[in-house]
Amino acid sequence: MTQPASPTRPAEPERAAKPKERPRTPLAALRLDVRTLSLLGVLVALIVIGGITQPDSFLDGDNVQLILTQASVIGVVTVGMTFVIISGGIDLSVGAIVALASVWASTVATQEYGFVGILLTALLVGVGCGLVNGVLIAYGNIVPFIATLAMLASGRGLALQITDGKTQMITVDGVLKLGERDSYILGIPPLVLVFAAVTVVGWLVLNRTTFGRRSVAVGGNPEAARLAGIDVRRQRLYLYLLSGLCCGIAAFLLLVLAGSGQNTNGNLYELDAIAAAIIGGTLLTGGRGSIVGSVLGVLIFITIQNIFALNNLETATQQIAKGAIIVAAVLLQRRTANTTS
Repeated sequence: MTQPASPTRPAEPERAAKPKERPRTPLAALRLDVRTLSLLGVLVALIVIGGITQPDSFLDGDNVQLILTQASVIGVVTVGMTFVIISGGIDLSVGAIVALASVWASTVATQEYGFVGILLTALLVGVGCGLVNGVLIAYGNIVPFIATLAMLASGRGLALQITDGKTQMITVDGVLKLGERDSYILGIPPLVLVFAAVTVVGWLVLNRTTFGRRSVAVGGNPEAARLAGIDVRRQRLYLYLLSGLCCGIAAFLLLVLAGSGQNTNGNLYELDAIAAAIIGGTLLTGGRGSIVGSVLGVLIFITIQNIFALNNLETATQQIAKGAIIVAAVLLQRRTANTTS
């Protein structure tokens, strides 16, 4: 007796393949901790060297405050750069955006609106430049290197046109007072507190939010991220907006620190930010990065500059040392990638 044929089930719609996430093994976590501890070790070694070579001046409280204050401006830029590199992009225009935002915010017309006018102008210019970069890259399909290089040239040119090559002095007391000792909170300059706040927010966004996970996914495998339902183009646009916002914040901090706007502000910030992110463990190919590592990279570079300045060493020697550190960091990244694959 033949049994009735079972009814055929309707074919299920084909689902988009989700990106396979490599499980984080204890060995990988240990390797990440070792990388962070290594950076801390380098920083401690530099502090020891500075204390030995210049015991009276290097360990002085004013010099420590100077190091942290100088690290604040480039550090805020580096946080935004870290997000961009994690997503597989690059931003060569951050220095030019800082310059443009600082001179636009320090014009006579802008300063007539006081503290709020200067702050908002710096932030809006930074976000506006980031928007242009993001649209060109995400929706114009222009390579990030080319798009941000064009912004670098345009931003520098516009900053020069605004200033006519002259220094624009800040006359608003509210901005100038932020750089004075009377504004320090528990002995900590306000610029350092802003840098710390940006670092904490950046860490939380990268490690505790969907936005951070999407950024890593886009950098690791854009096609797999798209199949998983992530709008890759929109995510890249947001990341360049974030980078521009960080540049705007850094421009305002630079105005507080220097008390003036110049078209030469932010010179080579793009190289310093990229270098700090690289030695902090952020892969140039995207898909991995660390805010803590990038901040440690900034502190290492600023400490090196401070030690060289206190010991009256040539700038050329400093640049050679910085280049050697970058090369060593890239070689370490390649070695780590080979061992994990």
